[in-house]
Amino acid sequence: MDRQDAETTLDLIRHGEPEGGTRLRGWRDDPLSARGWEQMWGTVGEANSWDVIVTSPLSRCAAFAAALGERHGLPVEIEPRLREVGFGDWEGRIPGELYDEDPDGVMGFWTDPVGHPAPGGEPIEAFGERVQAAWSELLERHGERHLLLVTHGGVIRVLLGGVLGAPLSHLFRLEVPYAGLSRVRVSGGLPRVVFHGGRP
Repeated sequence: MDRQDAETTLDLIRHGEPEGGTRLRGWRDDPLSARGWEQMWGTVGEANSWDVIVTSPLSRCAAFAAALGERHGLPVEIEPRLREVGFGDWEGRIPGELYDEDPDGVMGFWTDPVGHPAPGGEPIEAFGERVQAAWSELLERHGERHLLLVTHGGVIRVLLGGVLGAPLSHLFRLEVPYAGLSRVRVSGGLPRVVFHGGRP
C-alpha cells in the first residue's frame, strides 16, 4: 500500500473444534466436528462485511471458508502458508498423555517453543517467517479491503504477536479459543489490534 491514508482490515478466525477431541494438530487434517461447525457459524452470525476470504488449506478451515463464501457470494483464496505449525512426533497426540511421557519437553515447548521445539517438528522461526511472508503479501495484494482469514491458533498468535512486537518465544502466552475472532486494522502503514476474542 503506497497511500498513507490507506486502511485495510483483517479479521482472523480460528477453526472450530475438530473431530477426535483435544489433540495436538498441526498438519494433521481432521475435519470440523458438528460442534465445531456450530461454533464457527455462531461466531460469524450473519456478518457479511468481508471482501475476500483467505483460508488455510487444511479441511478444518477450508471447508468452513468455502461454505461461508458460498453463502455470501465471496471469493475464497487458499493460502498454504496459513496452515498450522507442524508438531512432528507429537502430531495427533493427546496433550495429557504426552505430558505424562515427557513433562519437561512439553513444558519447555509451551514456555519457549523457540528454545525447546517439538521433536521432529517445524522450527518456530521457520513457521513465523512463512506466516509473516503470507501476511505481507496479503496486505500488498488486498490493500484497502476487508479480509477474513480462516486459520489456526498458532498462526493467529504469530500475527498478533508480530503486531504487538512480542517475540516468538512468547507465542503461547496468548490464548486463542476455538472459533475465536480477532481484528487487525492497518492504517497509514501502522497495524493495530482492534479486538481479540470478539465478534464482527
